[in-house]
Amino acid sequence: MIEFTFWDIVRNLVLAARWTVLLSIVAFVGGAIFGLLILLARISEQRWLRRGAEYYIGLFQGTPLLMQLFLLFFGLPMLGFRIEAWTAAVLGLTLCASAFLAEIWRGGVQSLPLGQWDAARSLGLHYVAQLRLIILPQALAITRAPTVGFLVQLIKSTALTSIIGFNELVRTSNAINNATFEPFTVYGLVALIYFCLCYPLTRYAKALELRAARRR
Repeated sequence: MIEFTFWDIVRNLVLAARWTVLLSIVAFVGGAIFGLLILLARISEQRWLRRGAEYYIGLFQGTPLLMQLFLLFFGLPMLGFRIEAWTAAVLGLTLCASAFLAEIWRGGVQSLPLGQWDAARSLGLHYVAQLRLIILPQALAITRAPTVGFLVQLIKSTALTSIIGFNELVRTSNAINNATFEPFTVYGLVALIYFCLCYPLTRYAKALELRAARRR
């Protein structure tokens, strides 16, 4: 058994948490960008775009994230594409996040009165300008709280990437526990770190919900 002091454990876990935070940020930003494209396809006037986006969302919402990570990390090399654990983790979480964010934002678009579209057309705005200036800003404002709530879920989902060998918080904690045989201390600290990352976002999402309710 390797001797670790309490502060050694804390220091190593905090250092590992940096990768969890970085992975969450990259996946959320990538998912937001790609999710916006999926949203535009989902509300498009072209039926084939709407149907393709619907299948995409159904695929990633209807299958476990862990399976998606397995297919990327273990499946792509069998097709001749070499992929690292970091790349597979980012790609898997980004694709999954894009599907969920697109559907969250679609709910915001559909909650807007049809009069908003009519008013935009009456101003002589073309379709892209209608979305950019009137529809999307309102829809994203409406769905700000559930978007932040999804970020909380995304942070916790990063733990699944430990299965494919990415050295984030959970994988590092497993290694430390195997060396120290102090599961209560190690995993208790891991839970505390996740709490510190997620609880402020949860409170922020709640505040956004209350603010939106007062405006309504």
